[in-house]
This record gives sequence, structure tokens and C-alpha cells, in this order.
Amino acid sequence: MAEIRAKLPADTEIELWWQDEARIGQKNGITRRWAKRGTRPRAPKDQRTKSAYIFGAICPARGVGAALVLPRCNTQAMQWHLDEISSQVTEGAHAILILDQAGWHTTDKLSVPCNITLLPLPPRSPELNPVENIWQFMRDNWISNRVFKSHDEIVAISSEAWNKLIDQPWRILSIGLRDWAHGF
Repeated sequence: MAEIRAKLPADTEIELWWQDEARIGQKNGITRRWAKRGTRPRAPKDQRTKSAYIFGAICPARGVGAALVLPRCNTQAMQWHLDEISSQVTEGAHAILILDQAGWHTTDKLSVPCNITLLPLPPRSPELNPVENIWQFMRDNWISNRVFKSHDEIVAISSEAWNKLIDQPWRILSIGLRDWAHGF
């Protein structure tokens, strides 16, 4: 981060953003449920395989995020997501976007907006990315234990879940802030 800061004008505000993708679909997870001891609560489980991807990014310090729900996870989808994130960065600020090293994140085919610098996480370290905890929270509270009727419903429910999260900036702060990352 010091190298990135050194390349920017001295008074440039830096925003720390985190990015990841999540597949949401008909082959959905089952989460814990409260039930009377000795009973076996029912939970629907779908075996079909239609899905969509939420490309999501958060800036925990500001309590904001940017997301797109898309049919595929590829370079073009990542480009659209970078453009969306860029539009949410405070004017005059520069975003350091921390992400994993998926192929569509590291390709030279991406045109990274001038107000964003990509900073890859070490390989095989999802525990460092707070967006993983965002996905867990969204699945546990708004997405799991349901059967989707169609691809359109997957997109609608995924969008609705993300919008619920964005409407609760305190939740983004509480899930996303990391002392080791935001103390610079």
C-alpha cells in the first residue's frame, strides 16, 4: 500500500475496497434453523443447477458497496464490475481494490479505471477477504432455505439481498472492517 500511496498526489484520499464473487443458484445451501429439541425441521433443497453471480465490493470505512448480478463469471463481467466500483469511489479519492487472484482479476485484458489500483491477496487466503463474510451473512439471512422457480427469480432475490445490505451501512462496517487493514 505504501508503494501505491507513493505514486499518488500527496493529498489524495485512499479508500480501501474489497471485492469477490458469489454463485447463487438453485443448488442452494441449507442453513441452521431453530427447532424444538427432538424434532427435525424441514428445509427445501433444490437439485436443479441454474445460477447467477453476484460481483460485490465493499468499502467498509464508508459503509458502501457496489455490485452487479450477472449470468457468468468472466473477464467482461469483471470489467463491468470495475466500472461500477469506479463510479462509487468518492470524487478525488483513489481506491485500492483488494481481491483474490482469479484469472479474470489478473488478466491484461482488463482496463482498470484510473481511480482504482488492484491489490491481489496471497493465494488460497479467502479468510483475509471480508466479502466472504458478507456472502455468508447474506446466505444465512436472505438467500438460503428456498427453492428458486427460475433464473429471473435468482437474479431478483440476489439483487434484493444486496440492496438490503446496502441499506444497512452499519452492517457493512461491522462485518467488513479489519483492524490490520484499516489502521494505515
